Amino acid sequence: MKKVITFGEIMLRLATPAYQRFIQAESFEATYGGGEANVAVSLAHFGLESTFVTAVPDNDIGQAAINHLRRFGVHTDSIARVKGARLGIYFLETGVSQRASQVIYDRFPSAIAGIEENVFQWAGIFAGASWFHFTGITPALGDRAAAETLKACRAAKEGGLTVSCDLNFRKKLWTREKAQAVMSDLMPYVDLVVANEEDAEQVFGIQARHSDITKGAIDEEGYRDVARELIERFGLKQVAITLRESISASDNGWSALLYDGAGFYKSRRYLVHIVDRVGGGDAFAAGLIYALLSGHSAQETVEFAAAASCLKHTVHGDFNMVKVSEVLSLAAGDESGRVQR
Repeated sequence: MKKVITFGEIMLRLATPAYQRFIQAESFEATYGGGEANVAVSLAHFGLESTFVTAVPDNDIGQAAINHLRRFGVHTDSIARVKGARLGIYFLETGVSQRASQVIYDRFPSAIAGIEENVFQWAGIFAGASWFHFTGITPALGDRAAAETLKACRAAKEGGLTVSCDLNFRKKLWTREKAQAVMSDLMPYVDLVVANEEDAEQVFGIQARHSDITKGAIDEEGYRDVARELIERFGLKQVAITLRESISASDNGWSALLYDGAGFYKSRRYLVHIVDRVGGGDAFAAGLIYALLSGHSAQETVEFAAAASCLKHTVHGDFNMVKVSEVLSLAAGDESGRVQR
C-alpha cells in the first residue's frame, strides 16, 4: 500500500446552518477541516496509507480534532501536542444563488503557526512513504510554519518522495509579495503544482489571457499558457489547474487541465449544483495523487481528479467522503444521480 504524508493545519469549522447569514445564526455546526487534512482523509477513503502531520493544543479540543481524523482512517502518530496553544477556527457562511460564501478566520496564534524547531523528525516521518503534499496555506501561517515547510520539503526530496503543492493563495493570510517570495523558495523541491483559476496570478503574477473569473469567463488556452510558464520557470514535472466557471454560488461549471511538459490533458466538464464547495480543490489534489500513485495514464488521472472534486461539491463538510468506485463511475459518464438499489 502506498504511503502519503500531508502537512498543514487542522481547524475547528463553525458553519451557519441552512444557508443562514452570520448575523442571523443562533447556532453553528461544528466539525473539523483544513487543506492538507482534507487531502489526507480523501486518500484514506481511497485506500492509501495516509498520515497527517500538524500540531494541536494539548487539550480536549486538540484531541477532538485528532479523533475526527482517526475516525476516517488517517494516521495521527506524528501530530504534536502543544501546551498552552490553541486550535485555529474558521467561521463559514455558506452562500446560495447570487450570494457568495464568506469565511472569517480566527486562527492566530495557532499551535502549528508557532511550531518550534525540531518538533517533527522528518526523516522518520517520511520513512517508507512515496509522496508528500502541502499547500500554500501552511507557509502563509507565519515565518515558523514557512521554515518548517521548507525543512519538510528538503527532507522529502532527500528521501526520494514525490512532492506536490496546491498553491491555495489566501489573501486574508498574506500579501502577494510575501507569497511570491516564500513560495518561490519552495518550488525547487516540488514535482507537481496544483492551482485554481487565480492562484498562479496571485502568487507568481502569471495571468491567464482572456479570462474574467468574476464573470465566470474561463479561456482554456490562457490557462495552457499559465501551465507552460509554471513548468518553464520552476522546472516542475506536472501542473494541474482546475477551471471553475462561477455561474452562481449554487451552480458552477467544473473541469481541469493537466500538463506534463509534453502534452495537455483536459477532463470532462461537469455542471455542479453545490452543497458545499469548501474542500473542492483538496479533493482534486487527492484525486491526482491517488491516480498517479495507482499508475493511471495522464488522461485517466485528470478525469479521476475532476470527478472526485465534482463529487466533493455534493458532500457537506470539508472532507470528501467518497469511494474510488463512485469516482470511477462518474468519470466513466454516469451522471444520472439515480438511486442505487
